[in-house]
Amino acid sequence: MSGNHSAVQSAGGRNKKNLVTVLALSGFYLVAEVIGGIMTKSLALLADAAHMLTDVGGLALALIAIKLGERPASPQKTYGFYRAEILAALANAVILLVVSLYVLYEAYQRFRNPPEVQSKTMLVVAAIGLLVNLVGMAILRKGSGESLNMKGAYFEVLSDMLTSIGVIIAGVIMLTTGWYYADPLISAGIGLFIFPRTWRLLKEATGVLLEGTPAEVNVDEVRKAMLAVPGVGGVHDLHIWSLTTGVNALSAHVVVEAPLSSNDLLQLVSKAVLDNFKISHTTIQLEFPGYEEKETHL
Repeated sequence: MSGNHSAVQSAGGRNKKNLVTVLALSGFYLVAEVIGGIMTKSLALLADAAHMLTDVGGLALALIAIKLGERPASPQKTYGFYRAEILAALANAVILLVVSLYVLYEAYQRFRNPPEVQSKTMLVVAAIGLLVNLVGMAILRKGSGESLNMKGAYFEVLSDMLTSIGVIIAGVIMLTTGWYYADPLISAGIGLFIFPRTWRLLKEATGVLLEGTPAEVNVDEVRKAMLAVPGVGGVHDLHIWSLTTGVNALSAHVVVEAPLSSNDLLQLVSKAVLDNFKISHTTIQLEFPGYEEKETHL
C-alpha cells in the first residue's frame, strides 16, 4: 500500500481559509436580508433569504467536513475521514433541491394572489446581496474545480447570486410598472434554473459514495500504463475509486513475468499510476506464474 492517509491534504482543505471568509460575509448579509424580506413582503427577497440561509448552513457544513477530513486515520477509520466532504456536498445538494421546490410552490401560491411589495427597499437589499455573493463567488471559484465539497459551497453562493439578480429585476419591474406578478414569476425562474445544476452535484456526490470510477480517470488507460511497466505480464481485479475529490485510490492484482524484485516492481507500478493519473493510494497484489485466483471483478 502506498500513501499515508493522514498526510494527503484534500482539495477542500487547501481552500479552507477562503471558505471561512465567504461564510462570514454570507452570515452578515443573511441577517439583513431576513429583516428586509419581512419588511418588504417580497417572495423573491424571501426566496433569496432562504437560499442565503442554506448558504450559511451549507458553507458551515462544508467547513466542518474539511476539519473532519483533516483528522488522521484510525484503526476504526482506516481511510480517515475524507468522505465527510462528500457527505457535505450531498447534504448541500439535497438542501438546495428542497429549497428550490419550496420556492416553486410558494411562487404558485402568489400567482393566485400577488401581494403589494415595497420595491425600493427590496432593490437596496438585493443590490447589497448581489455584491456579497459576487465577492463570495470570486473567492470560491478556483476551489470549486478541485473539490466536490467546494463545488457544493460554490453552487450555494452561485444560486444566491442568481436569486439576487432576479430580485433586482423583479424590483425594477414592480417599481416602474406596478406589475406585482413579476415577484413570483422571477422566483419560479430562479428555482427552475438552480434545480438541474444541483441535481448534477447530487449525482456526482452519489457516484463517489458508490465508489464509482473518478470521471477524470479512464480504467483502460490505467490498465495499459500498468501493463507497460517492465516485468508486468497481466493486470486483473482492477478497482479505482475516490476517497474524496482529488484523492483517488487503486487496487489491483499484477502478474509478474520478469525476475525483478518485488519492491522494484511495486515502485514502478505505483509511480506509473501516480505520475500519469494522480492516484496517490495504491494496493497491489503481486502474483507469479502458476498462481491462479478467480476473477471477481474487472
